[in-house]
Formats: sequence, C-alpha cells, structure tokens
Amino acid sequence: MTLGLFKKESCPYCQRVMGYLAAAGREDVVLRDIVHEPEAPRTLLEVGGKKQVPCLFIDGTPMYESLDIIEWLKAHPTA
Repeated sequence: MTLGLFKKESCPYCQRVMGYLAAAGREDVVLRDIVHEPEAPRTLLEVGGKKQVPCLFIDGTPMYESLDIIEWLKAHPTA
C-alpha cells in the first residue's frame, strides 16, 4: 500500500496528523510539502481535485480531514 501525505507546516490540521504520525512511529507515509515542493500543489490539484491539506493519498485515492486521516491510520497499522 502506498501512502502519501500532502501537508503545509503552518496548517494546524496538518500538525495534528503529523503529531499522530510521530507518536505512532509511522514511517510508511511519504510526506509532500506543498510550500517547498513546486510540483506538489499541482499534483494535489490534478489528482485530488482541490488544494486542501492535509490530504492523505491511499494508493492514489485522496482522503481529506485530519481526524478522518488519523482514524484511517489507526485502523490500518503498519505491518
């Protein structure tokens, strides 16, 4: 399974998800910063349809809303 999190450091909802990732020790999520990676916002818009962050791509399917992302990650722990 491929997981990619599009984020922005100044976003409090992104910080919520990042805090969970750190606390859970999750290292299986590829982080994409929409401020520091010029192609990231384009990818987010083209694939997800909007520039909203945080956005977790699960095998290419976008999931928005920080609490939904955290609940999904809790339900799908790393192997």
